[in-house]
Amino acid sequence: MDKNSIEKTSFRKGARQLIAVAPFILIGFVFVCIFVIYPQIKNVWMSLTEYNIMQPSNSVFVGIQNYAKAFVGDEKDKFWIAFRNVILYGVFTIPPGMLIGLILAVLINGVKKFNTFFRAILYLPVLIDWIVVSIIFLYLFSDGKAGLVNYYLMKLNILQQPIAWFSSTWTANAVIWIFGIWKSIGWVMIIYLAGLQGISKDIYEAAEIDGATKTQKFLKITIPLIRPTTYFVLINLIIGSFNVFFAVYMLTSGGPIGTTDVLQNYMYNQAFKYMNFGYACAISVITGLSILLLTIFRDKFFKYERN
Repeated sequence: MDKNSIEKTSFRKGARQLIAVAPFILIGFVFVCIFVIYPQIKNVWMSLTEYNIMQPSNSVFVGIQNYAKAFVGDEKDKFWIAFRNVILYGVFTIPPGMLIGLILAVLINGVKKFNTFFRAILYLPVLIDWIVVSIIFLYLFSDGKAGLVNYYLMKLNILQQPIAWFSSTWTANAVIWIFGIWKSIGWVMIIYLAGLQGISKDIYEAAEIDGATKTQKFLKITIPLIRPTTYFVLINLIIGSFNVFFAVYMLTSGGPIGTTDVLQNYMYNQAFKYMNFGYACAISVITGLSILLLTIFRDKFFKYERN
């Protein structure tokens, strides 16, 4: 059989295989176009207009006016406060959440009895609905002596007067940060636990023979070998910090006077409270681009080997 015949046979075989799988690929592609690609394109277009939700055909094209409104226009103060709060949320929730989750994962990985029980208990906050947890936190941090946190802080003589947690910008933000840490620890623990179980015990046994202490094994073996897991956790928590919404919406609704707003809450209010859909879409585009830039920054300055 000559070369041309072989190529024709291979082509026909490939064509038959493509025809066989085409219906399955086509279904997925259609859904991606409808629910991912089209909404993204539509969102970008809406961000360039003064969108009329009742009569879309009457929407006025305004170019980058919505973006200018956020960065330097009459909404710049509110936008930058929301953006600041997102950054602060990430700064004050991601490092402690990762550290506590890693410590819990290491402890549970070394436990032989009741291992599953401890996993379930620590993962429970992830499973509990955001609304339920928000109601619990509203009770815990209630103003006056009725709040459980105020009650115990005063009982321990740490406070002389109860704190009005949700009446001040920074105490309200602190409650939101505590909420975020508590909600994320279980997920971080499970991911790290999966990474730890992928490390061969032979490595630890060899280190013990060489006289390595537990601290040395943790710093020299565990930390380097779970580096890919750490990057996976980090990028997901960064994305999560830009998508924080329920904690703010349920606990403070952006108060006092919008100083605890985050991008998602701010965008929601602009769209469904003030009906500024074009401006809200611009905020969503800015959020998406911010996540993209952070991802690029992470890959550039925190490179690691990919297997």
